[in-house]
Amino acid sequence: MAHGQHPETLLHAAGWVAHAPESASVATDGALELAYRVSPLSGIPPRVEGRRRDRDVPADAVGEAYQRVAAYALVLSREGVLLTEFTAQTHVAGEWGLPGGGLEAGETPVDGVLREVWEETGQQIVLGELIAIQSSHWVGRAPSRVIEDFHAIRIVYRAVCPDPTEPVIHDVGGTTGDARWVPLDRVQDLPLTRSWQEFEALVGGGPTPP
Repeated sequence: MAHGQHPETLLHAAGWVAHAPESASVATDGALELAYRVSPLSGIPPRVEGRRRDRDVPADAVGEAYQRVAAYALVLSREGVLLTEFTAQTHVAGEWGLPGGGLEAGETPVDGVLREVWEETGQQIVLGELIAIQSSHWVGRAPSRVIEDFHAIRIVYRAVCPDPTEPVIHDVGGTTGDARWVPLDRVQDLPLTRSWQEFEALVGGGPTPP
């Protein structure tokens, strides 16, 4: 993918329509490999969201290109869905989203999401299928106030927690300020980040919580 390019846009250019992501892995050379279920493209390719720009960033500002690959989990249990609150170390302080975070060097998405969920919430989870791959591209300010041309790729898995406990943040001082089990009918009471406002669509068709 080119910087800022959605993987589905790359498939459109090759003559395919992406229906659902099938897998995400890391090759021996460190490259991220994404597999989709596809069919031949006919007609006009779907519209893809362009690059956004934060309001406080001048129109002529370019920003340093930065790409971040992260893995997240939509975790369900008898207590509800597992959500985390972002700290001031992010640009969405006080907003909520799914547990997860950036992959470390050489780390697979599966290993990364299991590690992140434990660090941010202290929960042991069982991963299910890959349910979404999000791609966002915008020019904005990092928490350090440096202007970045930021490309985020988010790999989202469905998961269950057979034995939910009171969330504990092990990565103290990081990007997670709070973690909670939230009943599904109370999720909209929290300010979700722009990235996770499609939450209801992700939950739809999921497994019955144990």
